[in-house]
Amino acid sequence: MNAPSERETGIGASVRRKEDYRFLTGSGNYTDDVQVPGQTYAYFLRSPYAHARIVSIDKSAAQSAPGVIAVLTGEDLAADKVGGVPCGWLITDVNGQPMKEPAHPALAQGKVRYVGDQVAIVIAANYLQAKDAAELIQVEYDPLPAVIDARDAVKPGAPVVHDEASDNKCYTWSIGDKAAVDAAFARAHHVTRIELTNNRLVPNAIEPRAALAQYNRGDDSYTLHVANQNPHVERLLLTAFVLGLPEHKMRVIAPDVGGGFGSKIFLYAEDVVLTWAARKINRPVKWTAERSESFLSDAHGRDHATVAEMAVDSNGKFLAMRVHTVANLGAYLSTFATSIPTILYATLLAGQYATPQIYAEVDGVFTNTTPVDAYRGAGRPEAAYVVERLVSAVAREMKIDDAELRRRNFVTEFPHQTPVALQYDTGDFHACLDGAMDLADVAGFPARREEAKQRGKLRGLGYSTYIEACGLAPSNIAGALGARAGLYEVGEIRVHPTGSVTVFTGSHSHGQGHETTFAQVVSSRLGIPFEQVDIVHGDTGRVPFGMGTYGSRSLAVGGSAIMKALDKIEAKGKKIAAHILEASASDIEFKDGKFTIIGTDRSVPFAQIALAAYVPHNYPLEKLEPGLNETAFYDPTNFTYPAGAHICEVEVDPETGVVEVVAMTAVDDFGNVINPMIVEGQVHGGLAQGIGQALMENCVYDRESGQLLSGSYMDYAMPRADNLPSFRVGNRVTPCTHNPLGAKGCGEAGAIGSPPAVINAVIDALSPLGVTHLDMPASPERVWQAIQSAQQSAEQSTTRNA
Repeated sequence: MNAPSERETGIGASVRRKEDYRFLTGSGNYTDDVQVPGQTYAYFLRSPYAHARIVSIDKSAAQSAPGVIAVLTGEDLAADKVGGVPCGWLITDVNGQPMKEPAHPALAQGKVRYVGDQVAIVIAANYLQAKDAAELIQVEYDPLPAVIDARDAVKPGAPVVHDEASDNKCYTWSIGDKAAVDAAFARAHHVTRIELTNNRLVPNAIEPRAALAQYNRGDDSYTLHVANQNPHVERLLLTAFVLGLPEHKMRVIAPDVGGGFGSKIFLYAEDVVLTWAARKINRPVKWTAERSESFLSDAHGRDHATVAEMAVDSNGKFLAMRVHTVANLGAYLSTFATSIPTILYATLLAGQYATPQIYAEVDGVFTNTTPVDAYRGAGRPEAAYVVERLVSAVAREMKIDDAELRRRNFVTEFPHQTPVALQYDTGDFHACLDGAMDLADVAGFPARREEAKQRGKLRGLGYSTYIEACGLAPSNIAGALGARAGLYEVGEIRVHPTGSVTVFTGSHSHGQGHETTFAQVVSSRLGIPFEQVDIVHGDTGRVPFGMGTYGSRSLAVGGSAIMKALDKIEAKGKKIAAHILEASASDIEFKDGKFTIIGTDRSVPFAQIALAAYVPHNYPLEKLEPGLNETAFYDPTNFTYPAGAHICEVEVDPETGVVEVVAMTAVDDFGNVINPMIVEGQVHGGLAQGIGQALMENCVYDRESGQLLSGSYMDYAMPRADNLPSFRVGNRVTPCTHNPLGAKGCGEAGAIGSPPAVINAVIDALSPLGVTHLDMPASPERVWQAIQSAQQSAEQSTTRNA
């Protein structure tokens, strides 16, 4: 087979992913695949209670069980002065006070606060021995009342999760001009009000969390292999805030990672305990979660309760928006938990609309549940859900066509400053909506609805025109808003003497295809074969300090850092070429893999410059050092703003409540696209997750006992192939104006735009029956109950009128 040309593998080409061969042939190397000499195995004993005092722990029988090396508890952790698990984002409340930040011990000390809280670790020669021994630990608990729903937690007399927060509030935070919003509502022609629940989700990455900790007594250093999305941040939190170690004494390696969706961004208690225990027993310790543990202990997503209002004039123009959200943070503060319902949620409540005034208030609340943190979209899906459900409700109440109402209120001039802090640099919202309507054949919908009616089915069409903020930035502003770390990215380019290139990036790939996309960027820029570019990530011992992958930041931020390093490579290459060609560096241009004297045919290829850099016979060493390696950091000046229009078409069986998504259309603007195939795959995956949330996924706790009722795939419904239609996707391009690639990010869009489109479609289908509201998930039971309730209301109204 002939090698593909640069044109076929460069920017804009749908190149097959480099990494797929090893994954498809079983050659991937995941944390659980890593084996080291002397390795032991860990099992965590977890609390069966949502809230209880620990009266005593008797571990004697477990310690004497076959194969057991150690049984350690929170008392041992405290004796060694190991710090608690930190939160990475400080939120300041409406009174100017810092949020309440209770301690989060890596092993429970004195109390357990959710079902699944870590109580003890058992380390044994093999996993089954550790698991069996854990059953021998005798823990005496004094059960306490638990609170599960965040709305209940803020009521007077609710059980208190942490003494430091007697009202269970971590913070009350706000954004916007409340007085201006209230004034706009006072003069409004019409006000629409809705109450929404954004259901709690379990991330369910295909690879459960895993970690392998090693300690080297010879140099007092640690190595942690871990399934994690940002190894440098894991190392920073673990060393500086928990163990009190110099960073150079800890190496964190995140090898192949089987999906994350945000759930593997964080420093987890298990990572802390394993690292500490490896030194304590002076042997490597490995732990791989069982799926039931993942349900209990992986940070959950969403879980908002919101009241939203829109004030409009007589023409349907938006005047102001008012939002109050109660956000469930769970029992402890996870790494980025506090920023999700504030900085990454409320700042997106403008959506694609030129709403003059917005005021949002958020209560972050502790409950006796698993901690809640970022999950695909992280705040942006919650915001889009509120905005798009509210806009469709306004359209319904004012009897204005859904698409027309959106068009009347779209932002049309850029840059656009929203009333909730963000400034959109570019976009074309009309083009995305027009494209989606064409692709979805909206014009033909009435005929399809009538045909469905003849079959006894209800057909509905739902819209969602979303916007998101990606590439979290810039560091100084994020820092002012509470971030306890920078938000830049790093790229290092090492050009080898033969002209091949190794790229070291702080961005981490766990399914996004970085090894392909980044190679395309470098190949196009340097004019070298795609196959000669190797991408390295996920190892703090090899890669300069970077901030990892989340928030659709990899290409926009990580790719931009690589571009800046390539700028330096080109600049040095021009100097070498100038000496070889006996010209001035200012007269050299670099294009199509050649350094050429402008206006002549005299040139040298990139490979020759690479060799000359390492065999410096042809340029003066007193002016240039040997080698062709460069490193650059990129700190964005603004977020990027992907946007799009999603249109969902559903068919509902009124007899059973079953909802079928018969068509799903997404037209998105991701800026410049490097690999259309990979982007389309990202959109497909996001749509599947969004449809899953809208129709079936739901994390449910028993409100009295705090037991997780949806703790396995027997009770937690995941979308399957037959729940999904063939997606129709398209794109429009308005390049980002402030990064060198013009890229905006695509990884979360599908999960952001689809849930409101699905629910709006279901409500549209049911509206002839009088159903005007439905919360996610729109399961058959919920839909059937909504139909029955609407019919009973109609019958009672008829009886009263008679």
